[in-house]
Order: sequence, then structure tokens, then C-alpha cells
Amino acid sequence: MTPRGVAILGSTGSIGTTALRVVERQRARFRVAALTAFTNASLLEEQARVFQPAYVGLVRSGGEGPPDWCHGAGDACLIDAATREDVDIVLNAVVGAAGLNATLAALGKGKRVALANKESLVMGGALVTEAALHGGGELVPVDSEHSAILQCIAGRPRSEVRRLVLTASGGPFREWTREQLDGATLADALQHPTWQMGRKITVDSATLANKALEVIEAHFLFGVPYDRIDVVVHPQSVVHSFVEFVDGSVLAQLGAPSMELPILYAMTYPDRVCDSGVPVFDPVAVSPLQFEPVRRAEFPALDLGIAAGLAGGAAPAVFNAANEQAVALFLDGAIHFSDIARAIGSALARLGTAPGGSLDAILIADADARRHVQELFRC
Repeated sequence: MTPRGVAILGSTGSIGTTALRVVERQRARFRVAALTAFTNASLLEEQARVFQPAYVGLVRSGGEGPPDWCHGAGDACLIDAATREDVDIVLNAVVGAAGLNATLAALGKGKRVALANKESLVMGGALVTEAALHGGGELVPVDSEHSAILQCIAGRPRSEVRRLVLTASGGPFREWTREQLDGATLADALQHPTWQMGRKITVDSATLANKALEVIEAHFLFGVPYDRIDVVVHPQSVVHSFVEFVDGSVLAQLGAPSMELPILYAMTYPDRVCDSGVPVFDPVAVSPLQFEPVRRAEFPALDLGIAAGLAGGAAPAVFNAANEQAVALFLDGAIHFSDIARAIGSALARLGTAPGGSLDAILIADADARRHVQELFRC
């Protein structure tokens, strides 16, 4: 067996470091061909020493790092890594809108894209699917919820699918009142009860904006209309999604709250291999399993995102950009937790009808939404 070349975009983040653990256990199947990161040059250097990739890229580095690395602003390093001849699989673990162009480039070159960068589909779902169609690339989800759906569908025709149900942990504020949420601090928001993730996605989980992004992503991945995609709160994060079929049967994928299995499955799909790194499942130990409705009034970002998906055009890109900018301000201590949803709603009200039929239009809407949020909170 010749190991397949893997490019990991965002290798120093939580998904990237987990992916490298998966590759380490599967050395006979995979080799690291390229690594890129936006931050943590020292960790990137250690990863490069251990895995010996042919290409290492530090984005927006300002000259930091060894001289034989790619040092570039914008998309250059990401696209270079994603389109190399020795790369078969691109694991896109970049956070936010920065991952879109690399996804498009990799699909255009016929690569398999193991997609953890959900923003690629949220911003440019039609463009991404078109790039895969014309370039011969393949899109396989890494998010645990979408990996679960893929495993449940298992090649069945979409005409047999009645409904998708994505599960949400509810985040750290699942039982908080609206008054408590008004006073939520950054430290509170980063205390996720079941998942260990990066700061931005942890805040997204706390607002449920992340679940809105996942609903939009599911729509494009599986071709299911928005009115047949539901969300339910499941605090234990053991059931990752449900698929209801037209005959009333419901399948669910269960497992420990670990990203190692969905990462491995995205790289080996449709095959399954041993040594995923996931512990043996014990149904008694994880019992009882609990399910609750989403408290939509307390977490308005979910419905704002779904409405943006329904509106189409540039609205999903506006939602994503406004959320990214607002979360960045929250992480910097410049705004309150409840301001995140307020910023998203304001941006959509102002820019939600912008056209989104081209990459240029999407990028303009993205920039306008970020600018709108910055100006909204400018003193």
C-alpha cells in the first residue's frame, strides 16, 4: 500500500493537531505532504520536524520561521499546499472565511477535501459544489454531525431521506436565563461542557451560531431543504445526528465526543479501518441520554443563520462574516456576549439582500459585513 499524501491546513489548531494524531497511527495509509498554520510557529516547526512534510507554510508570518518555509499573506500558502501534486487529501481545518479559496482550489484540482472549514460551504455553497463537479474533486465532511449523517445515509438515495436532525450540546449556557446571558463573560463562554475546541468555535457553540452554520452546511452537503433539517439539544454529545427516512425508520450515529473518528472516516471514506483512537463504546456508561428543544429566544443566532440560509444570495456570507467579526470583538473584550447576536441581526438587516452569485460578490459582502459590525461598536 502506498501512503496517500495529506495536506493539513490549520495544523496547529485543535482539528489540525487531532488530525496529526490520526495520521501518526495510520502511517501505513497516510503521509503528511504539507502543513500550514496561521499561528504558533514553534508548534508548526515541531510538527514539521516530526512528520517531515515537503511543504510548510506559515500564513501572515511577518518573516517568522525557517527561511525554507512558505511565508505569505492571504491565500498563497494555503492554495500552494492544497494543490500540490503529491497531495491526495486536503484536510481543511482553517477557521473562518479564510478557508474558502483553498477549498475551491483543491476541488478544482481533483483532490479529496476533508472539510472541517464549514464556512467554505456557508459562504460559497454553490461555488464549492460547482468546483467539485467541474474539477473532479470530492467533498467529505469532518464535522461530527455531518460525518454522522454521511454514515447513516450510507449510500442510500436522497429521495429516501425525510429529515435530518442535528444535535447540539447546548454549550455552557444551556440552562442560563436571558438575564444571566446578558452578564456572561468570556471565561464563562469558553467553558464548554463536552468538547475541547478552539476559542472561536467554542464561542460559536455557546451562541449556537455554530449550529446555524452546520444547518447551512448540511443543506449543501446532502441536498436536503432547510425545512427538513432540525436541531435538538443533546447535552451528552454522544448521539451526533439522526437521519429519519421516508418509511419512519430513524438511524443515529453514536460515539464518544472525539474528533478522531470523523477525521479518520473523512480520510478513508467509504472504508472503515482499525485504530481510530476512539475508546470502546459503553452504552451503560453514557446513559441516560437526554434530549431537549432549543431555547430559541435565548439563542437567536441559530434562527438568524437559518433565515440567512433560506434567503440565499450573499446572506449566508453576511451571517458568517458578521459572526466572525463580532466573536473577534468579544474575544478581545470589546463587546458583551449578547452583542454577538445583535451584530449579526444588524448586518443581515442592512446587507442580507446583497447578491452572491460570484466569488467577488461573496467577498464584497463578507468585507461589508465585517465593516458594518466594526462600525456598529465604534465609539
